[in-house]
Amino acid sequence: MLLPPEDATLFFKLMPALQVFANQKLHIIKSLENVDQYQKVSDEQRIELRNAFYQQPELIDEFVRLNPIGASPDELGIVSGWKNFVSGDFMIERILKKYAIFIGNNRVYGVLALTQPFQHVLGGMPLPVYVKTVLLPFKGKIIYDGLIEGYNILFGPGLATSTSNTYRAAKLQGRIIESLDPGWLPPEPKVTVQKNWKPLLDELSEKASKLRAGRGDAVALSPAFSLIRASLEFAQKAVDTPDDLETLEKSLQKVQRAFDKLQDSFYLSGFEF
Repeated sequence: MLLPPEDATLFFKLMPALQVFANQKLHIIKSLENVDQYQKVSDEQRIELRNAFYQQPELIDEFVRLNPIGASPDELGIVSGWKNFVSGDFMIERILKKYAIFIGNNRVYGVLALTQPFQHVLGGMPLPVYVKTVLLPFKGKIIYDGLIEGYNILFGPGLATSTSNTYRAAKLQGRIIESLDPGWLPPEPKVTVQKNWKPLLDELSEKASKLRAGRGDAVALSPAFSLIRASLEFAQKAVDTPDDLETLEKSLQKVQRAFDKLQDSFYLSGFEF
């Protein structure tokens, strides 16, 4: 998802002005005096200036205090909020309709693109991709500062699976960071009326306890009945003690063993000797 055009225009008004101001203090790029000149410098020079600037974030306060471009109070508030930047190496794990998923320092961020979709910014590189950039707060959302350094690294399926699991866990637990504003908290999950599954599960479990394969029945029937009973037992524990992960894990292992036995029965029934 992109920033709305008016917000992107605002960003590209404020950030170059801040970088030019920082250069006047740090003297990274020679003969850089205004935003027009900044637009003509190379990305390599901008990155060098950017990296030096974020080593001295107090320059943000000085920019806000002096207000060299006559920015409005709201605009200065946006710039001041950039003190809450997050810089470093990130894995762009996937690109969703809502935002792109950036993973860094064991945190998962939802990041908006600026004027071009991330697919274009990344030059069509396959995901996940490893990058160096700076994340910034902007009107309650997270953007990047317009500069991305890519690493020419290819990842095997193991790492891709690991980053995918990190994203999926963050999504499941409601821990995707969508704002860098101080005090931001993820939205409360919608409260829904929980259906009482216990009576039905107890009834099914009672009936399942009577499932016993007899002589002459199909080979797979007995392990199939075991799988049904183990699955119902797991469902009961999930209803009774949903936060007891250790108990749920043990019950799930019982389901897995029953499933394995069912698979074995299929294999052995067709085994030739």
